[in-house]
Amino acid sequence: MSHPRIDVLTLGNAIVDVLAHTDEAFLVSKNVHKGAMQLIDEARAEELYNDMGPATIVSGGSAANTAAGIASLGVRAGFIGKVKNDETGNLFAHDLKAISVHYDVALAGDGPATARSFILVTPDGERTMNTYLGACQNLTPDDVNPATVEASAIVYLEGYLWDPPAAKEAFRKAVTIAHGAGNKVALTLSDSFCVDRYRDEFLGLMRDGSLDILFANIHELQSLFQTSDASTALAALRDEKVLGVVTRSEQGALVVSRGETLAVPAYPVAKVVDTTGAGDLFAAGFMAGLARDLSLTDCARLGGLAAAEVISHLGARPQASLLDLARQEGLLS
Repeated sequence: MSHPRIDVLTLGNAIVDVLAHTDEAFLVSKNVHKGAMQLIDEARAEELYNDMGPATIVSGGSAANTAAGIASLGVRAGFIGKVKNDETGNLFAHDLKAISVHYDVALAGDGPATARSFILVTPDGERTMNTYLGACQNLTPDDVNPATVEASAIVYLEGYLWDPPAAKEAFRKAVTIAHGAGNKVALTLSDSFCVDRYRDEFLGLMRDGSLDILFANIHELQSLFQTSDASTALAALRDEKVLGVVTRSEQGALVVSRGETLAVPAYPVAKVVDTTGAGDLFAAGFMAGLARDLSLTDCARLGGLAAAEVISHLGARPQASLLDLARQEGLLS
């Protein structure tokens, strides 16, 4: 691949994560669906924050986490997402710039507060997300800088941000500009519930040539093709005109194309602390591998390494240098 100013530009919800360890009983008492992402209003956000106990506050958002992982691998990353000019929004923008992620979206001067996701982590490492979207829903096509998109070898879209109509227009604008410049476009399906809402539109993006790469976990893929059988879903993906990258937790990942399916085992993890961001960081490693012209197998291995690092601690962004880890494993020089 060519190497313009930005290797991977991600578009998605700009969210600050509020993480806390909890137990199954708390999830039941709050009537939340374990392992899923649920949208909440501001009143519900305040209720959870008051009741969830000691919390860790870190910048998050799926596509922003991916950008952070890409930067940690020494690859040039950018992010497009909306925050308000408030304390939380300024924290988010600062955190991206501090890790050398290009971010040139203007902060909103009015409207709803910066988004927050209240992430409840149970002892098995599973995360349950309760997300107040706030300002991030107000991303518009005007926030998509054509020069930034044209300068990006891969433009990566977060399925979570397919809800707001203006954000959807922003995505379509980015797709048009990227392909006009000869760049690649990737989409992550984000969540099975997200797929259930927008199945036809996501399939349409694959089939009308909008997408070059599709990221999904196996459950999201099964939802996309409306089957309970993983093999049937993979066979359906094989018939599409995209490169499919499918994660399967401890079973590793599959890279699926019409010509072949590559199976790559997961990296071993001594203890799973928090699965938040595993898919985000896998995508980061895979696309960083593409930017460095690695083989598809090594791209998946790099993704697995990045995912293994992030699930070994609380929070969805790497705490160790992924570039150093990749060099130790012989994946990068």
